[in-house]
Amino acid sequence: MMRTMRGIAPWIMAIVAVSFVGWMVFEWGMDATGQRSSGVSDEAARVNGHKIDYPTLSAAVRNVSEQQRLAGAPTPTTLEEQRTLEDEVLEQLIQQILLEGEYKRRGITVTDNEIRQLMLNAPFPEIRSIPEFQTEGEFDLAKYRRYLGSGADPNFALALEARYREELPRIKLMEQLTEDVYVSDAKLWQLFRDQHDSATATVVAILPQMVVGSAQPDVSDEALKRYHREHRDEFERPEQAYLSLVAISRRALASDSAAVLERSQSIRQEILDGTDFEAVAARESADSSNRAVGGDLGEVRWGAFVPPFEQAVRNLRPGELSEPVLTRFGYHLIQLESKSDSGFHARHILIAIELYGEHLEEVDRRADSLDVLAAAQDDPTVLDSVAARMNLVLIQAPPVYKGNRLELSQGRYLLGDPAIWAFEAAVGQTSEVIETEWAYYLFRLDSVIPAGVPPLEKIRQEVAAAAQREAMWDTARSIADSVLSTVARGASLEAAIQGYRFTPQTVGPFTRVTPSPVLRESPEAVGAAFGLPLGELGGPFETDYAVLLVQAVSRQGADTVAFAAQVDQLRAEAVQLARQTRAQLVFTSLRQDADVVDSRTEMRRQQQQGPQLPFPTGGLGF
Repeated sequence: MMRTMRGIAPWIMAIVAVSFVGWMVFEWGMDATGQRSSGVSDEAARVNGHKIDYPTLSAAVRNVSEQQRLAGAPTPTTLEEQRTLEDEVLEQLIQQILLEGEYKRRGITVTDNEIRQLMLNAPFPEIRSIPEFQTEGEFDLAKYRRYLGSGADPNFALALEARYREELPRIKLMEQLTEDVYVSDAKLWQLFRDQHDSATATVVAILPQMVVGSAQPDVSDEALKRYHREHRDEFERPEQAYLSLVAISRRALASDSAAVLERSQSIRQEILDGTDFEAVAARESADSSNRAVGGDLGEVRWGAFVPPFEQAVRNLRPGELSEPVLTRFGYHLIQLESKSDSGFHARHILIAIELYGEHLEEVDRRADSLDVLAAAQDDPTVLDSVAARMNLVLIQAPPVYKGNRLELSQGRYLLGDPAIWAFEAAVGQTSEVIETEWAYYLFRLDSVIPAGVPPLEKIRQEVAAAAQREAMWDTARSIADSVLSTVARGASLEAAIQGYRFTPQTVGPFTRVTPSPVLRESPEAVGAAFGLPLGELGGPFETDYAVLLVQAVSRQGADTVAFAAQVDQLRAEAVQLARQTRAQLVFTSLRQDADVVDSRTEMRRQQQQGPQLPFPTGGLGF
């Protein structure tokens, strides 16, 4: 029995995880007033008057993060990743509240007897896959029932019950939403035709940029003003923050490289003196992909590694240890096992080039000084004086929009955390010191611009580019209308497009659900290929890249005998899809109509400006 319990124990958390987020929001003593029993206001969000407090949200985030860790998935590390996970978990809690409200409105309830019967007779797929409940590879219901009845592990039964109590109301809701779903023979025939009718067509794609060539249309100042005025929705901007920053570089210098080379030579001598290569690799190598196996690279084909590495291998004899080999990854010590015309087998130790010795101490000391003198300050002048004192350049960062990442124009720097901090801090505040692979950063929030449409003077180049694109599209549309008129007067399509920089192409045969790529972005163009009289030219149809003209060439109808043979299967698939679609529409409508207030940003600002709340302020340290 104990062996069975140990075998089943790992499955308990997986079962609980599915229901954990859902029931938390209803089990932590909250009410519609927005107060917990302690009377402390700690509101993270409110959904149709129902409060979600921050401890509940944090606990749910911790649970989901733990499940990711147990499953071997990456867990959030940066503030941006943590906030993304928090957003996802909050959305689950919101959806659960909305579902509970819908259950109540529809009178959907679950009885203990229903739960009991399901537990005994309808185990979840993950339960059926537990080896302890199988006989000769097949699920054994009798084994499963005996285990439930033994009472050997009450946590298992409790986890199952919680899962069924969450799943059964959803099943009943789905039944109510879809019980009248029916797909007629006529609808099935249309679906079958969409998949099996075929057409061939001639397509003319008029690309605006090809129409005007390299010369951009000239747009007057008055036209710019008019475009800016008539297309304001195109230039709507979310809330925008402007930041200043200082940076302390963590890039290695020549002195660091020299120190690492000296260390590499010392490690090489240690191996030559008799220390086992594998033991040294396990201790010293920066290559985590093979460090645990003594640096063994396995059998490698020529061309798989960077040229300096492979050139060193070609110069080695089996059993020989190389001198330190420099690549963009650092210095390598390579021990060749064997090689042939097709590849080689070798071990290596990677000593990465990084800050070393006095340089490392200096960079760490400066980062510590920056942290002590300028981090988390309310006085905006502090950063200016500290930058001057430490001989750091104060840089204006690119503007960052709320919800976006802050990408610095310094190659590989891509920072998410400042873009979150900027919209929670007060103007003039400085951030904590942020460590990346390449530098230590400290930011100051200089200003925040509310969401809206910037004046023309601020975005003149962007408006001009948009107006020029629109002028090119107008030219393409005009050409399409001219070609249609010429063909309507009796000219051939080839004659009508003569002199233009585009040629017709014949595509197909294709079906309505799998159209030719050139037509895929325009359902109207696909419909014309199947609906126009043969030989007739239709259009214009616009896609994101071109204005299309379509001429129907030939068509082949679906096979009625094949349809009759498949109609039952088609009906089952169509009904299932229709049920899923209807349920999704209802769930989407519930979310869109919900009164949801997200209070987290304001709550965090209050925390920064006032006393700390007497509870953990972030399940993952945020």
